[in-house]
Amino acid sequence: MNASQALHAAGQSVWYDNIQRGLLDNGVMAGMIAREEIRGVTSNPTIFMNAITKSADYADGLLPLAKAGLSAQEIFWQLAIADIQTAADLFRPLYDQSGKGDGFVSLEVSPYLAHETDATLAEARQLWQRVDRPNLMVKIPATKAGLPAISAAIAAGINVNVTLIFSRTRYAEVMDAYLQGLEQRVAAGLPLDSISSVASFFVSRVDSKIDARLRDQDAHLRGKAAIANARLAYADFKEVFAAERFQTLEARGGRVQRPLWASTGAKNPAYSDVLYVVELVGPQTVNTMPPQTLAALLDHGRVRPASLEEDLDAARQTLAELQALGIVMDAVTDELEDEGVKSPRTRSPPCWPRWKRAARLLVENAFTG
Repeated sequence: MNASQALHAAGQSVWYDNIQRGLLDNGVMAGMIAREEIRGVTSNPTIFMNAITKSADYADGLLPLAKAGLSAQEIFWQLAIADIQTAADLFRPLYDQSGKGDGFVSLEVSPYLAHETDATLAEARQLWQRVDRPNLMVKIPATKAGLPAISAAIAAGINVNVTLIFSRTRYAEVMDAYLQGLEQRVAAGLPLDSISSVASFFVSRVDSKIDARLRDQDAHLRGKAAIANARLAYADFKEVFAAERFQTLEARGGRVQRPLWASTGAKNPAYSDVLYVVELVGPQTVNTMPPQTLAALLDHGRVRPASLEEDLDAARQTLAELQALGIVMDAVTDELEDEGVKSPRTRSPPCWPRWKRAARLLVENAFTG
């Protein structure tokens, strides 16, 4: 049993935070699925921009789009959607075998729309229709404007990966938005059993932000805040989905909105490269890992089932100590959300605007080369 299989036995699915046409065409991703190393894929604009501009994988697909006179933005979406469709088809058997529990592939709406509810919902609907795969998840940010779009998308029958969650306060609002969407479907006489959602709770960036504010005498708190925050969020999840409100929906076929641990690559080289994996294991969860983190897990990861539920008192104590130092978790997570929207992505640059310039260069190269 490999470490990914051990996580699955403990109730957690491993998804791959990476997509590239070469992986789809050369059998690498199919092999990862067959070896049960991954059970889904997440993507974001940066991943696609890097894939398109830093490999020759897209040259054949780019040329006809460039000659057709499509804009750089439409070229990007055409290439990205084609990859998402191929990946979704690779995962479709797993999606079916797991009873629609896994085998999902995520595609994100434009981060530029993070503060526009109607535009976010319109793009979510458009991507859902264009990809036309039941195991697609449309990623919608958990901004204030994103929350009603999440409810409306769920009500419309769209699977949603809610992204950019940093705080427990916002996470509570995300769970409520999901349940509202299911309740709207019930009110409309629509089925619930085909709807799936995950709530992507970002981890390592919390430590990066807080560690930078700690003095040497507080070094014992470094690398502790993110795990404490996630463990308490998981306790919140268990409480919400054990309550009567969800039980009523579950009786009609409603599914739990699983917490998904995102940003799980360790940013600090002093930390274990599997820190944000082995400390966050629990039933009904997902961990999406970048390539280097998945490789580290498979090489030397040691799974502790239910590690998410360990030392909750210590988690509360960690946050209390931080607050005593003047480091308030809600203020830190609000800052992280603001940075995530403005960047417009919380992941490392290059960001959304750069793929447009890169695509323009690719178009020029297609005509000249």
